[in-house]
Amino acid sequence: MRNRGWEQLDFIFVSGDAYVDHPSFGPAILCRLLEKHGYKVGIIPQPDWKNTVDFARLGKPRLGFLVSSGNLDSQLNRYTAAKKVRHQDQYSPGGKSGYRPERAVVVYSKMLRKCWGNDVPIIIGGIEASLRRFAHYDYWSDKVRRSILMDSEADLLIYGMGERQLIDVAAQLHQGVEIHNIQDVQGTCFKVPDFDYIWDYKAIPSYEEVKVSREKFAQAFKDEFLEQDAFRGKKLAQQNEDWCVVQNPPALPLSVEEMDEIYDLPYERKWHPIYDDMGGVPAYKEVEFSITAHRGCFGGCNFCAIISHQGRIIQRRSDESILREAKLLTGLPGFKGYIHDVGGPTANFHRTSCDEQLKRGTCHGKQCLSPDACNHLVVDHSDYLGLLRKIRELPGIKKVFIRSGIRFDYLMRAKDNFLEELCEHHISGQLKIAPEHISDRVTRIMGKSRKDIYMRFVNRFMAINKRLGKKQFLVPYFMSSHPGATLEDAIELAVFIKEMGYHPEQVQDFIPTPGTLSTCMWYSGINPLTGERIYTAKKPEDKAMQRALMQYWLPRNYSLVRKALQKANRQDLIGFGPKCLIRPERKQGDVGNKAHKGNYKRKKDKKV
Repeated sequence: MRNRGWEQLDFIFVSGDAYVDHPSFGPAILCRLLEKHGYKVGIIPQPDWKNTVDFARLGKPRLGFLVSSGNLDSQLNRYTAAKKVRHQDQYSPGGKSGYRPERAVVVYSKMLRKCWGNDVPIIIGGIEASLRRFAHYDYWSDKVRRSILMDSEADLLIYGMGERQLIDVAAQLHQGVEIHNIQDVQGTCFKVPDFDYIWDYKAIPSYEEVKVSREKFAQAFKDEFLEQDAFRGKKLAQQNEDWCVVQNPPALPLSVEEMDEIYDLPYERKWHPIYDDMGGVPAYKEVEFSITAHRGCFGGCNFCAIISHQGRIIQRRSDESILREAKLLTGLPGFKGYIHDVGGPTANFHRTSCDEQLKRGTCHGKQCLSPDACNHLVVDHSDYLGLLRKIRELPGIKKVFIRSGIRFDYLMRAKDNFLEELCEHHISGQLKIAPEHISDRVTRIMGKSRKDIYMRFVNRFMAINKRLGKKQFLVPYFMSSHPGATLEDAIELAVFIKEMGYHPEQVQDFIPTPGTLSTCMWYSGINPLTGERIYTAKKPEDKAMQRALMQYWLPRNYSLVRKALQKANRQDLIGFGPKCLIRPERKQGDVGNKAHKGNYKRKKDKKV
């Protein structure tokens, strides 16, 4: 501030992440955008939350404080699905944990209030605030909590990606509008004493109702979910004790020009030098030579928060902007000719799912791909293929990889040669995909495609690589204990894994994070969109058995797998036959390896 001759900042951004000036990090994007629009911005990354010293370091801002937990929810960042403390934090210096508090948005906001009182606006945002804007189920405390706007004592909540909302709010604050009177910006939530202060809204069940009634919780989520659209969505209001939390419809999708503006900003593309001695920030290394080509996802995975945060409508950059970034990467220190990714939440969703979405929004109560593909779905990879070809031709670029998710059910409907080019040019030996499960009943509840579609994709992938003379493999991701998945479904998945010769090294136990349809089903036992009752494995042992079945060959899982098979009356899978998952339990006095080494000897992974 002294070097720039600044007496006072306009905004101060308090973040739970270490500061990395790169367009994959939300605080960097928002602060650079504010800077371009003429505002003086300061950043306080990972302040010591045990006192007010760090929160006072940059003085009092002229227009307000901006608060975010960072790129990742602070609870998810700290705890595993089993609620055990993680020992690593990829968004902190050196990858060490402990630099941010639990429920960071709430803690930071309250410390700012303690430090500066009520005469400075506090605006919260980011993934943590965005997904907790209404009363929500909190897995880590196992209870329904009220809106984070209440718990944080903040004045305004920006949900979604935030760029358009923040610039609108900043302009009104600059013009002298009081923060409590900013109630017209799409993509924001504010609070009023009761419903008499608002008009043209839809009331949803109150916090008092949803915390005692799972049926009311499901109804409230349904209302929120169905109105999550910038074009046709309604204003929603929910009473939270003494205040009424009001949500304006989501912000309109960004245009190509607006996306270009954001990603063409002058980022330093490295972590702040204060982290050099600590080894830097690990998360940056994952995206250092990657390019974000688009946002949004119409895949409809019910366990994913992207629908509630980025939205279902694809927002893309121009080819020219992406090519400028690709050329920029070739000049960075450490670049060796390889771009690690060009994509988004789903790489091959590079255009809107249909031509009407930018006029009338998404369909009310319908998904684009599940349970079956919409008749109006446009499957077209031509623009994306053209972009990848242009990048491949740039001087200094040896290879362009795609590491973002590939939606194979969308790909299988394509009549172009996307999969062929993907196999020939954009895979580094293996392709990660996410069928998540193979029980058709479970995939329907997940919002994923059926087993037969996955198998057709596998066969096509194999045939193409054989024709190309390449030895490339699929690395599938599967999930255990998702709502609707029974022990029988888990066994069906384990048998499939054995038949396919998979040995997944990483398996994901479902984590009920706020804001997702699957979390609503997990907590309420109801699919809010259909009213059907949904079973969920919640007991620790039931969850452990489902998870262990996905790695049935590991010695540490033997007892759990045997117990699961006995409980499901599937002793036919215990034995020495080729279809058996495990061998019989060794009896005392038997001659042989103590741990049934023959059963667990790790074979060379056979990948398909």
